[in-house]
Amino acid sequence: MSTKVTPLYERHKSLGARFIEFAGWTMPVQYEGIVSEHVAVRTRAGLFDLGHMGQVIVRGKDALRFLQYVTANDVARLQPGRAQYSLLLYPTGGVVDDIIVYDLPDGTAYLVVVNAANTEKDLEWLRAHRSHHPEWAVEIEDISDRTGMVALQGPLAEPILQRLTTFHLRTLPSFGIAQIEVAGIPTLVARTGYTGEDGFEFYCSIERVVDLWDALLAAGQPHGLVPVGLGARDTLRIEAGLPLYGNELSPEITPLEAGLGWVIAWEKGPFVGREALVRQRDEGPPRRLVGFELVERGGIPRHGYPVQVGNEVIGAVTSGTVSPTLGKTIGMALVARAYAGIGKPFAIVIRNRPVEAVQVKLPFYRRSRATPRSVT
Repeated sequence: MSTKVTPLYERHKSLGARFIEFAGWTMPVQYEGIVSEHVAVRTRAGLFDLGHMGQVIVRGKDALRFLQYVTANDVARLQPGRAQYSLLLYPTGGVVDDIIVYDLPDGTAYLVVVNAANTEKDLEWLRAHRSHHPEWAVEIEDISDRTGMVALQGPLAEPILQRLTTFHLRTLPSFGIAQIEVAGIPTLVARTGYTGEDGFEFYCSIERVVDLWDALLAAGQPHGLVPVGLGARDTLRIEAGLPLYGNELSPEITPLEAGLGWVIAWEKGPFVGREALVRQRDEGPPRRLVGFELVERGGIPRHGYPVQVGNEVIGAVTSGTVSPTLGKTIGMALVARAYAGIGKPFAIVIRNRPVEAVQVKLPFYRRSRATPRSVT
């Protein structure tokens, strides 16, 4: 099956990218190297092509009512120009997808950004629930094919971007979104990201995304900005303890098991999946997502590797890597609740050999608020 490419494909080739197939797309996995790109984002800034992500507009008189029913968080808390992390759930409490809901700055609609691998599934799911309520005035519009999306992440993201806009970026809070011009290009700029660093995600017309990429890269290159592929995006999000759909989230993993109980707005009234989650909350989730680090050498703990205590398998690794920032081998695992707890040991079976590990607090990395905010 052929894969899709974003408008930035030729740019990636000219930058020497290595490509992989991801969620039906041909995407850059690395340019100079995963570790150097990772370090650049932690210490300076990195530029990401997110053109494979899905974007959906939800508008209409009953848009809020609809989103309150189909998402786990409380959309009513949003105001125009603010964003919210949320989940789409199955009636069983399992996760359809994790999403960002933006209340657009002009207050006319909501922008829902979904994972690339789930775009079609999410659209079918949203439209199915829309059809269950024909009396609701709601319009669902897929704008993925005409939207370009990139991200600028890192401690120098703000000063680099400030060179391309007259908008005062200090006034844009975390999880805020504004319609501004970047290098003369009309752009929705959101202070969101997936790396654990300060940074921005950009939405513009697909015809202008190459111009936007070029302008950001040119403004940032003198200050160490580099293009970053999916490889470093994964190691960055693991250090930050951020879930990846298909690893830490799935139809078989509930948000309570995944440590995302804070996303669930129990008090807002009925929503898809609520009854199952109430039962699990009252009984206690059978599994817990935990962080760990290896305490002996033995390889990289990959997704699906068994976790055991003695000879008993108590769970499985969901993600693992060697942390470029910490210099340790770290990961996350879903384990039986009775065995979960910071400081508790277990072993991970790597290439048929148990390797000792200890549970540690998530996230592994949290950025310093003293991070420099000026280009030097």
